[in-house]
Amino acid sequence: MNVHVPTDFKWPGLTHPNGKPIGLNKKKFVAIDRDKEAKFEATYRPQALYNRANAGFHENNEAFLLHEVATNLPIYREDTGPTDFHLHLPPGGFQLVLVTSGMFTFDYDGRFYNVGPGAVMLQSAIVHRQLFYTWSGLSTEENLKTPQTVVPDPMSMGYSGKFLEAFITDPTTFPNPTIVGPDQIVEAETPRVAWTHPLHDRPADAGFWLQDPLALDALYKPLADDGIKSPSQVYVRDIGIEVPSGHLVTGHIIATDPSGHSLLPKTSSASTTMSDFAKGEVEIYRVIRGSAEFREDGAKTFELAVGDVVTAGKGTIEITGIGENTQILRLGLLSGMDRLRSWTPSQRDEIDGLAGKIITRKDVRPLRTEGAPVGYLYV
Repeated sequence: MNVHVPTDFKWPGLTHPNGKPIGLNKKKFVAIDRDKEAKFEATYRPQALYNRANAGFHENNEAFLLHEVATNLPIYREDTGPTDFHLHLPPGGFQLVLVTSGMFTFDYDGRFYNVGPGAVMLQSAIVHRQLFYTWSGLSTEENLKTPQTVVPDPMSMGYSGKFLEAFITDPTTFPNPTIVGPDQIVEAETPRVAWTHPLHDRPADAGFWLQDPLALDALYKPLADDGIKSPSQVYVRDIGIEVPSGHLVTGHIIATDPSGHSLLPKTSSASTTMSDFAKGEVEIYRVIRGSAEFREDGAKTFELAVGDVVTAGKGTIEITGIGENTQILRLGLLSGMDRLRSWTPSQRDEIDGLAGKIITRKDVRPLRTEGAPVGYLYV
């Protein structure tokens, strides 16, 4: 993602970021990013358009970025195709991906993961690449309008690949070194190599996380005593990221079924309450489909439609209404983020310049399907 700067090989000072502290906005604030005002830009790679929740990003001291990634070009072009092998080093070791349409194959340290709508991945500092994605062939305008969902179905899998992605701070401010360039990848050999390296700032308990949308821990629980206006029962899915994020971020999907149709994979053996997903010094809601109503500071109300995002301080807003066939991603940013520091520009450039030199050990897998990603097994 970043421009590589030639550099001498140095370790001192690069084990942890030593720039400015990351600081959540602890005041009462509400920032809304409307989909009708969205700007989709090919910020990092030509095949993808990025729609950033900029208002929330700036109001929250640029501590946390949520954006939508929409695949917009076919994979067979010379300037698109599979990416190189690279890694991200955001503060706290945090990169979240929630697939909302199409299909992808991601390659983490040589192991393939085929994922579709509703799949959640959390990782950082793991050498990886995007190996495959679907492209519908629609025009850009039509492609950006195709519906998104967190429940896999044949129609949504056939659309161009899209996902919601989140980082602590902005990807342009932390190192993203290329480990193996696209011209150096030998498909019969390179993807069987797992890499480790010592550059990280990883909280306790942080690790790699993958949640399949149809797994038992991804089933939707009915929300009890919620006080939310809705034409049908409201359900909640815990996407399970609090522990593997190092207790930096919680994540849930709040959803309802379409009228007369049971869409969400559910469990009736347990329920949840508002307190189960109320954590967060700062909270972020992103409407994936449907609509929602919120109350600001106990008085003013506002509505969010598909693609809208609201970022707010703790206790500033509450969700009061949810429409039918609605899916909302809620993220709660925890106080542990305040203990993180950002990379300095010189550190970022130095690590980007190291590229593949930061690798300290290579593990060769007998098969691509064996073993877990090793990016968190530092030496």
